Amino acid sequence: MSALTRNEAQHRAQLLDVQHYTVTLDLTGDGDTFDSTTVIRFATRTDADTFVELKPDELRSAELDGHPLDPAALTGNRLPLIGLTAGPHELRLDTRMRYSRTGEGLHRFTDPADGETYVYTQMFLGDIQRVFPAFDQPDLKAVFEFAVTAPAHWTVLANGTTERVGTRDGDGAGIWKSAPTPLISTYLAALAAGPWHSVRTEHAGLPFGIHCRQSLAPHLDADAEEILTVTTACYDRYHEKFSEPYPFDSYDQAFVPEFNAGAMENPGLVTFRDEFVFRSAVTDTERQRRAMVIAHEMAHMWFGDLVTLRWWDDIWLNESFAEYMGYQTLVEATRFTGTWTEFGMERKPWGYDADQRPSTHPVAPDAVPDTASALLNFDGISYAKGASALRQLVAWLGEKDFLAGINTHFTRHKFANASLADFVDSLAAHTDRDVHAWADIWLRTTGADTLTPRIEETAEGPAGWTLTVDHQGTRPHTIAAGLYDRTPGQGLELRELLALEVPSDEVISVSGPRPALLVLNDGDLTYAKIRLDATSVETALAALGSLPDPLTRAVVWTSLRDMVRDGELEPETYLATAAAHLPAEDDLAIVQGVLAFARHQITDGYLTPEHRTDALATLTATARALLRRTEDGTRPGLRLAAVRALIDSATQPDTIATWLADDTVPGGPDLDPELRWRILARLAVLGAIGEDEITAALAADPSATGEEGAAHCRAALPTPEAKAAAWERLFHDDSLSNYLFRATAQGFWQPEQADLVRDYVPRYYPEAVSVSARRGPAIAEAAGRWAFPGHAVDEDHLNTGRACLAEADIVPSLRRKLVDQLDDLARALRIRTA
Repeated sequence: MSALTRNEAQHRAQLLDVQHYTVTLDLTGDGDTFDSTTVIRFATRTDADTFVELKPDELRSAELDGHPLDPAALTGNRLPLIGLTAGPHELRLDTRMRYSRTGEGLHRFTDPADGETYVYTQMFLGDIQRVFPAFDQPDLKAVFEFAVTAPAHWTVLANGTTERVGTRDGDGAGIWKSAPTPLISTYLAALAAGPWHSVRTEHAGLPFGIHCRQSLAPHLDADAEEILTVTTACYDRYHEKFSEPYPFDSYDQAFVPEFNAGAMENPGLVTFRDEFVFRSAVTDTERQRRAMVIAHEMAHMWFGDLVTLRWWDDIWLNESFAEYMGYQTLVEATRFTGTWTEFGMERKPWGYDADQRPSTHPVAPDAVPDTASALLNFDGISYAKGASALRQLVAWLGEKDFLAGINTHFTRHKFANASLADFVDSLAAHTDRDVHAWADIWLRTTGADTLTPRIEETAEGPAGWTLTVDHQGTRPHTIAAGLYDRTPGQGLELRELLALEVPSDEVISVSGPRPALLVLNDGDLTYAKIRLDATSVETALAALGSLPDPLTRAVVWTSLRDMVRDGELEPETYLATAAAHLPAEDDLAIVQGVLAFARHQITDGYLTPEHRTDALATLTATARALLRRTEDGTRPGLRLAAVRALIDSATQPDTIATWLADDTVPGGPDLDPELRWRILARLAVLGAIGEDEITAALAADPSATGEEGAAHCRAALPTPEAKAAAWERLFHDDSLSNYLFRATAQGFWQPEQADLVRDYVPRYYPEAVSVSARRGPAIAEAAGRWAFPGHAVDEDHLNTGRACLAEADIVPSLRRKLVDQLDDLARALRIRTA
């Protein structure tokens, strides 16, 4: 299939005015395919040739202005339209399309809990062509209407409000129609159908709804008030910020199964992965994460849907803005006021890591030549780094001018398309500052600056000291420096915040004794790697947990994390610091972020096998200390985080096997499905359970999550037979869904089983290349992310992977993941051998 190039898109945008899609779908077929008939009304500005894109199972017929076209002319995903004359045209195409099992196009899922079936669309970057034909590029906006025939007991949702308008004779199937949309891009058209459980309300004169599959109904009902409260609070806050009103006729949020992303901003019908309908206990940080995704997707109704990127080099205009607005709006409008701490602990490191790999790119890259390249840029740079850059822009520009600029942007480009240059022009209209220069240096360059304080005590006169900030990089930074003193109890207290502009030739003179700890970027308003001076490192290792503000603690923890990754701090020292401070930490985002880095990157990557057992023992002891602290029941989130950490770090099965047998952790919590499967997965790795126990657990939890848990456990069993069966499913069973692929891959490679799976490491590369070519971008990304043998940190593996990159014909999404994974592997090897 041909990827659309930027040049082709520009030429077609100059030629065509696409006005209207009428899409008729029949979802009552055999379960493998569905019928799709599309009428596209468009006009050409001059006489010319062009093409329409589609990926059918069969193109039955095509008519242009009533004249038949030859279906055999379809080449790859392009049907030529030859000899178009200037003026209006109507294209009619009748196709049979194939349902997806990989979350692309029209995904079909049958719930093992009750046998009910659901379908939903993901139309992004070429996937609309799996559902119906289109002139598929973001700057050819049109009106979309759906007519859908579906089983009698199904409900159909779409971008516009839907109504059941009839019943088909014979089988009683329902006939549904959607209201026409305003002008939207092809990738934003959306549909979801099935016997949804729905909770509906009205707010600000609009219908709002949340939807999930029937088997999750009790769990959605339990959280419906929280979800709708967050949704309406964000809606109201955005209307206070934005001058343009919400531009669509309804707001539905559908929690759908086996969704690849966190969510998708379809206008009026946002789709979320249905793990956000919590069927087991979660921490408040996880509730906050769900709320942030709700806020993020709603921000897209303006950033991305009302005003849409012209081409995929401006992905950041969608994602960075939604990310920034999502976090900031939660702080302003909901009970989740600590969101920037979670951003600093989880999202920002995602950006830092991506920005230090060979695949790094500017937030706003100069060249995205085609749609295949565009798909690679949905990463920590477009989301986390871009949002960080916007947070710094607001600090530098001021929120008032920033909001004035974005409202001008909305007014100028609503229901149309825009570029970075358009956005910067809108900002520049409201400030005397050189926003164009700021954009060039922040958004057109790669890498992270490094800021390091240099402190010198005054040799003569009254007590005092000087501060110079050594700046490695090119970007300007508006930041604060926090000065912290020791308290009599050996804690830390804030003495003063210094406002700094970096770079600067100024040597700042400060009276009084030098602080025990100096934290650059206190408040986390910029994007840069932060280093501590030698005295501050010593203080942080000893007293980090006593810093009064969790956001400051997050900045310091991230600095220590960067030092470990850069070989400037021993991994064991980070683990010891975690053991010293986490048992008294109150912020869940910090606890979860530190434990995740310690457990996965450090313990499984940066430490040699002979040191791994000691690291797991340290993590287990840290978890037990958190459990002792939370025995009074007042901190259930911290306790849950500790229980998870203890399970994941167990080196002996006895304790967690007892929890499983008793169906509870002493002192709580009782086990729920998530904890049971987590324990079973760890017991499988340790060889303490077998197929009988997995089968029994699946019988007790015959849900989709149960099937994924069982797949994970089976792949994790330490026997040659289990590994061979899992390998066969991963790389040779093309019916395996995206989620079952991920679950199987997550179970396969285990550091404890390195000898058992050693021979599979070189086999991975040709198998991953092959399955990615057969099954497409979603499985390619999963094969590179989840199925990669990251536990094998050695030169032979690194050389094997590099040879694959040099020689193999690899699809772009897998190549990108392999480049990143091998760079992470090389970093781990450097840390191990330092």
